Amino acid sequence: MIIGGGLAGLAAATALADRFPVTLVEARPYLGGRASSFRDPETGQLIDACQHATLGCCTNLNHFFRTVGIDHYLETHRQVWFMTRDRRVSSWPIADARPPLHQLRGFVNAHFLSLGDKLRIAWGLRQMMRSPPSADPPFVRWLAQHRQTERTIARFWDVVLVSALNEATSRMGLRYARKVLVDGFLRHRDGPVVYLPRVPLGRLYGDELQSWLARRGVEVRTGTGVEQISVVGNRVDSVQLRDGRSLSADVYLSTVPFPRLLRLLPAETIARHEAFSRLRKLELSPITSIHLWYDRPVVPWPHVVLVGCEGQWVFRRGETRPGEHYVQVVVSAARQFQNLDRNRIRDRIVSEVETLFPQAAKGRLLRARVISDKSATFSVTPGVDALRPAQSTPLANLFLAGDWTQTGWPATMEGAVRSGYLAAEAITRLDGRADSFLQSDLDGRIDRPAACSPIDHPAEQFAADQ
Repeated sequence: MIIGGGLAGLAAATALADRFPVTLVEARPYLGGRASSFRDPETGQLIDACQHATLGCCTNLNHFFRTVGIDHYLETHRQVWFMTRDRRVSSWPIADARPPLHQLRGFVNAHFLSLGDKLRIAWGLRQMMRSPPSADPPFVRWLAQHRQTERTIARFWDVVLVSALNEATSRMGLRYARKVLVDGFLRHRDGPVVYLPRVPLGRLYGDELQSWLARRGVEVRTGTGVEQISVVGNRVDSVQLRDGRSLSADVYLSTVPFPRLLRLLPAETIARHEAFSRLRKLELSPITSIHLWYDRPVVPWPHVVLVGCEGQWVFRRGETRPGEHYVQVVVSAARQFQNLDRNRIRDRIVSEVETLFPQAAKGRLLRARVISDKSATFSVTPGVDALRPAQSTPLANLFLAGDWTQTGWPATMEGAVRSGYLAAEAITRLDGRADSFLQSDLDGRIDRPAACSPIDHPAEQFAADQ
């Protein structure tokens, strides 16, 4: 039984579908988890809670899309646009050149960086490439040690990393900053290619995906919320649903967010096992998205990264209805909004959009919506991997998946899919198999976290319990 129909649960279901009978229960009436849409009560439109994008380096996520046959809903973008407050724009194309030269043209032409900035940043990137991948000191300390200034931090390191990691550079560790810049952007020329959904996420994880699962015998029960996980001895005995019913299975995979898992497990189970109790030390980071509809097109590019602004990414979502042109602004690590009501957040972002894009100032704002998720992702603080559990647990028949588990990646859709594949591998080992689902990186390496080795789960104990 898989608890949770987000990307982690869906990835595990696709991996296990042809090997075991699989039942997936999801509390919401739709699949996708945080990567989902809601129906606007005013217009009936499907609206994504927050814009999601994937990159070429996200090989497991892209494999999942191909497997279930929804990759045709993605658009490929081989360049990114950067805009400063003075409305100047730089295009940053990904060249067909040997890494890291594929990034050179965009870096050299970036108007928001001076020659001195570029030399300083290039030296920092060079030192980052030489640093051990597992090193995870406070990133702000690393930046200071490697001659980065307030200006280079504000105009480069913040611009790239805050959106990628949903955390302020002052709070993150080196490890995942390096993961984004070195493994994501510098190591392979296709790593930084951007893929954006052409349809709402509710459509992306809709009929085609559910049909694929149904054809392979996966039973999907939406609107089925789990209230409690019942533990007897060293095993999960059953799950109690919110409607009072109870469900049982041989093996359980929980893919819900870790705060939710802590509410589902018995308090004595959490206290007994450090793998669960240390989850209380994981911190959370918020995301706010601002949805705007104008009476005319206002953004001439498909997406724009803002430099030195309150908004961070602006996405042109097209004409959703005749005469309505949809724009979404995303603000990651949005703690500056935590004491503001939605109207004040809207007004600040609208003012900025209308300053940056003249057509917005000339046009009429038809409507707006602000969506804030205070617990969007776990925070990539220094040493955070010491708190993240493996997909195997101390309970013989309970497994975990979610981007917050040990994946070797930060809180991303790629991390979620990796966790589902890793959990599926651990589950197949209970049957004496050694199936491998994790996909290799673009350069052919398989980045497998050490915490997910076969010895981490007491498979022998599970077999003895049967």
